[in-house]
Amino acid sequence: MKEKIHKAVEVLKNGGIILYPTDTIWGIGCDATNAEAVDKIYKLKQRNEEKSMIILVENDRRLQNIVDVPDLAWDLIDLSEKPTTIIYDEPKDLAKNVVAKDNTIGIRLIEPMFLKQLIGKLNKPLVSTSANISDKKSPTSFKDISKEILNGVDYILDINTTETKSKSSCIIKLTKDSQIKIIRK
Repeated sequence: MKEKIHKAVEVLKNGGIILYPTDTIWGIGCDATNAEAVDKIYKLKQRNEEKSMIILVENDRRLQNIVDVPDLAWDLIDLSEKPTTIIYDEPKDLAKNVVAKDNTIGIRLIEPMFLKQLIGKLNKPLVSTSANISDKKSPTSFKDISKEILNGVDYILDINTTETKSKSSCIIKLTKDSQIKIIRK
């Protein structure tokens, strides 16, 4: 597993995109600070660039380096029983094309150890978007990923994991005035 993570990090640091299992479904990812790599994902997915993507972080410190985390967000993270992505205002130090037009970003603090190792070694947040062409069904397993996606990524991190849930994360938007809006259950 170490060699596979090392290879994935090497690809990411060189501006490549990877296919990898997340704590929810299979995802396509890149260095969230590299605008050219983010653009590659938009092109591969044939996704409208006005539809933002989420990012993954491995620890509280990295999360706090990107956004101001309100106390309510910590409560939501602590109380969540399933993977939860929270949309925060005014992120810092990310590629402009990964940030939504309203200057927000969805971020999920992940649990699986191999993802923590991957992001820690990359030392940057990781883009995470479903491994499908836009407007097509998200694959629930590796075998459901289209050839177009498989052939379009620079590396497939094929770690055998039982931590993939085959279901997207819950998405919650927090506003500056502490209002909560559930985007996806």
